[in-house]
Amino acid sequence: MPIDVPSDLPAPPHSIDGLGVPRGLVHDLVLRRALTDGRTSTLRLSETLACSPVVASELIEELRDLRYLEVQGLDGRDYQVVLSDLGRQTARERLEISRYVGPLPVSLADYRATVSRQHAEPRVDRATMERAFADLVVSRALLHQLGPASCSAGALFLYGPPGTGKSSIAERLIRIHSDGVLIPHAVEVDSQLITVFDPVVHHAVDPQPAGLDPRWVLCERPSIITGGELTAGMLDLTYQPSSGVYLAPLQMQANNGILVIDDFGRQALSPEALLNRWIVPLDRGIDYLTLDYGLKFEIPFDAKVVFSTNLDPASLGDEAFFRRIENKVLIPAIGPAQFDEVLRRTASRYGVILLDESGPYLREVSHRLGDGDLRPYLPRSVCRLLVAVSEYEGVPPVLDRLAVDRIAALYFTNASKQVDLDADGEFLTPDPPGGEVLEWPGTSGAGPGAQGPDGSAGVAAAPAVVAF
Repeated sequence: MPIDVPSDLPAPPHSIDGLGVPRGLVHDLVLRRALTDGRTSTLRLSETLACSPVVASELIEELRDLRYLEVQGLDGRDYQVVLSDLGRQTARERLEISRYVGPLPVSLADYRATVSRQHAEPRVDRATMERAFADLVVSRALLHQLGPASCSAGALFLYGPPGTGKSSIAERLIRIHSDGVLIPHAVEVDSQLITVFDPVVHHAVDPQPAGLDPRWVLCERPSIITGGELTAGMLDLTYQPSSGVYLAPLQMQANNGILVIDDFGRQALSPEALLNRWIVPLDRGIDYLTLDYGLKFEIPFDAKVVFSTNLDPASLGDEAFFRRIENKVLIPAIGPAQFDEVLRRTASRYGVILLDESGPYLREVSHRLGDGDLRPYLPRSVCRLLVAVSEYEGVPPVLDRLAVDRIAALYFTNASKQVDLDADGEFLTPDPPGGEVLEWPGTSGAGPGAQGPDGSAGVAAAPAVVAF
């Protein structure tokens, strides 16, 4: 999808003072860069430090006057320079403090102002939601809950039994946005560097707009997803002794976008500890970070936080916790029509041939051997297993009753107890629907109040109004 480019992009500064960061820090970066390059030039410094050639020329002039650089020649208007003996000694000393030789940073004040200016105010209607979730089978009733919740202020809480598509829904919420945002390579705080832009989580627009200050990267609005690996340390600055710079925490990388806490409640960080850490940020839109030597400073907290869990909400927090999360949306199991549509789309994707009996029989087996209700994850697993079985047997991937039985024996725990084999160990089609539901010990089947093996609450099926 094309990204809308903001009209007020910052232009490259035309002087060292216009950078807005300490002059000594800029000098140190140039010296370390020149030591790394060996022999460099105005244009090379301009490219590697993300500044205009005018600023690079001014820096070379200043460092030459300080006897740190020596000009070896002029290629047109491009100075060819190397470090002097004094410059090389100074650069090595600076390299022991910090090994960062990347783009020049932006100031904390400029970062705050830019994040504030880029605050998301999406215009979301039914058509927007249907486009955003066109590749999922989602009931219109659920879409019309997600729409207002996704564009209103505050965090969003998605809950429901395992395998109902909460993660898939959370991943697609970013699609309601069509505009780009600026992410800095690094931010300067008290002459310390915090790296923010990460090509793994930030998707840069290609090509970048002409005339943009190259210390910024125009990206799609970020959508960062973390799960059970989340720790308290990931929410604070991480100092890297080897490089002498700080890594921005997840919420800073997610500013102006979405931060999804998947599998909420399964982190080493307890829900109570996470809430205590974010009480002020969620309420006021600001966060406080601390440098390694104790300096505390304020940054914007402008990420839409989405909590996603298959645990019982009552086990995750008290009334005070949920009062701070105004939007809570149940993602329930799906109905037969939705299940069949998911199966049809998935079969088309994997090249699986469906027979008329495939959907109804797979639903019956799912009820009998699975969770007791219908979950959208099952058709994908079935089709992938069928492709593997078909390749093994050297036959076309046709999903019929016999194939469903064979896959059920592979997929469901203890399913072999429910599948008949002949004397040669071949699969036989089981009796028609009507068998007992296989239940986990201590459960009472599907429906409200039921519990799965992970203790999650059971829910009723979703409305059978499907947005195909």
